[in-house]
Amino acid sequence: MKHFNELTEREVLALAITLEEEDERIYENFVDGLKEQYPASASIFRGMAQEEADHRHRLIELYRAKFGEHIPLIRREDVGGFVKRKPIWLLRPLGLDAVRDQAEIMELETKRFYRSAARRATDAAIRQLLDDLATEETRHEGLAEQLTSEQLPVDVRHEEDEVARRLFVLQVVQPGLAGLMDGSVSTLAPLFAAAFATQLTWSTFLVGLAASIGAGISMGFAEALSDDGSLTGRGAPLLRGLVCGLMTTLGGLGHTLPFLIPQFHTALIAAIAVVLVELGAISFIRHRYMDTPWLSATIQVMLGGVLVFLAGVFIGNS
Repeated sequence: MKHFNELTEREVLALAITLEEEDERIYENFVDGLKEQYPASASIFRGMAQEEADHRHRLIELYRAKFGEHIPLIRREDVGGFVKRKPIWLLRPLGLDAVRDQAEIMELETKRFYRSAARRATDAAIRQLLDDLATEETRHEGLAEQLTSEQLPVDVRHEEDEVARRLFVLQVVQPGLAGLMDGSVSTLAPLFAAAFATQLTWSTFLVGLAASIGAGISMGFAEALSDDGSLTGRGAPLLRGLVCGLMTTLGGLGHTLPFLIPQFHTALIAAIAVVLVELGAISFIRHRYMDTPWLSATIQVMLGGVLVFLAGVFIGNS
C-alpha cells in the first residue's frame, strides 16, 4: 500500500479515474434501489452519476494526452488515507436517509482528494483540472446535503419520508412488535405458574429464562421463514427473524429478571410491575406505529395479558 503523498501525478490521475468510475456505479446502484419508492431522489442521483461519468471522461482525456493509452488500475484500497465505505448499496431495500448520508460523505471525501492532489500537482493542466473537479464536487456535496432538506419539493420530500416510515414499520416495527407481544404475554403463564407453585425465586427465574429463550428462537425462525420479502416488501428474512427473536426474548426476560431477587414476595411485586410497564409499552407502540386507537390498543393488550396472567396463577395454585 502506498500513502497518498507518495503517488506520482500519473498515479494520481489513474486513481482519480478509478474513484470516479466507482462513484458513478455507486450512484447508479442508488438509482436502481430508490427508483420505485423514491423517484425524485433517484432522479437526482441519476444526474450525479452522469456528472461523475463526465468527470471520468475528462480525466481519461488528460491522462491520454500526458501519459499515453495505458491506465494502471489503482484502487482506493491500494492507497492509505481513504475512508472505508460501507456497502449499503448492496442492501435491498435501500434506506433513504442512509443513502443520502453516504452520498454526502462520498462527495466530501472526493472533494478533499482533489484539493490535496491539486496542491501537489506541478503540471499546470493537471492542477487546473483537479481544481475544477474539486469545485464541482463541492457543488455535489451541497446537493447531497440538500437531499435531506430543501432540494426536494416539500410535498415530494414528505411523500418519500412517509414511504420510508411505512417501510420501517413493515420491516422492523411489525416483527419487533410481534416478538415483544409474544415474549411479554406468552411467557406470563409458565412464569407465574412456576412462581405460585414453588414460591422459589431461583426456580421461577430458570423457568422464565427457558421460556423466554425458547420463545425467541421459535418466533425468530417462524418470522424468517414466513416469507422472503420479495413480494410483500417486508425486507430481508434474516433481519426480520433477528428483530423478532430478540424482541421476543427481551419481552420474556423483562418480567423474569425480578426473580433474581431472593425475597419471593418482593420479586413477585416487581415482576407484576414490570408486566404492567411492558403491556403499556406494547399499547403505545401499537398506537404510535400501527395507527391503532389508544383506548382500543390498551384494552386489547391489557385484556390479553391479564387473561394469560390469571391462567398462570390458576395453574400455579392448583
